[in-house]
Amino acid sequence: MRGRLDGKVAVITGAASGIGEGTARRFVEEGARVVLADVQDDKGRTLCAELGDRTRYVHCDVTDESQVSDAVDTAVSEFGRLDIMFNNAGIVGAVGRIAETSGDQWNRTVDILLNGVFHGMKHAARVMTTQNGGVIISTSSTAGIMGGLGPHCYTACKHAIIGLTKSVASELARHGVRVNAISPGNTVTAMTSAVMTGDAEAIDVAASHIEKSSLLGIAGLPVDIANAAVYLASDEARYVTGHTLVVDAGTTTVAGDGRFHRQESAILREAGIREKA
Repeated sequence: MRGRLDGKVAVITGAASGIGEGTARRFVEEGARVVLADVQDDKGRTLCAELGDRTRYVHCDVTDESQVSDAVDTAVSEFGRLDIMFNNAGIVGAVGRIAETSGDQWNRTVDILLNGVFHGMKHAARVMTTQNGGVIISTSSTAGIMGGLGPHCYTACKHAIIGLTKSVASELARHGVRVNAISPGNTVTAMTSAVMTGDAEAIDVAASHIEKSSLLGIAGLPVDIANAAVYLASDEARYVTGHTLVVDAGTTTVAGDGRFHRQESAILREAGIREKA
């Protein structure tokens, strides 16, 4: 049975852990060959060895444009082409009140979260426009849709990724290149655990917190985001570009926890509205 990504070649930044690792696994399962790009060399090489000869690992600091360019060139030299660029590398970055935020921390966060995506889009486009086809996907966040869901700089960068996605989609469409983003809600990763609990290893505690706050009563896993990436990368999404796919159990769509529908009669009575017979 053919995989949904059979014959396709991908580069994934931030591929050694979290959402990137989960996506690398799913892409390989669906038949893709994948260049794993990260700064976590030990984890990246271990994952590459596990996934086998359909993958290559390259050290890639996304703030260094030449390293992103090299990752793209590795895909072409090792596998012959580039069909999918997944700009996923990220950090939480600068935290704190706006009046107390360090300019250096702010700039470092922008360099990774936003400039890293720019570098990925730029060098993917360099190859894909000559091929007349390809898919660029970037990881945004629910913090890119609403305020108050993350630190100020993180929120600003994730909003910017959505805007950049729309703009680049409008340019590259004539070359057959689709450009989309994914906005994950809280997902069980070491980074999320560190933010929620102060301990990157407290994955179970973070998962419990996410389950309790989820409209669906379940915690989002890296594979949930990876499945969205598989869809956007596949030919099933051939009519989708300039879009941000939100994967958040309804967090940014539904107000509250749905209690209105569980206690509808009481709420209507409080409002002085009589139920019709």
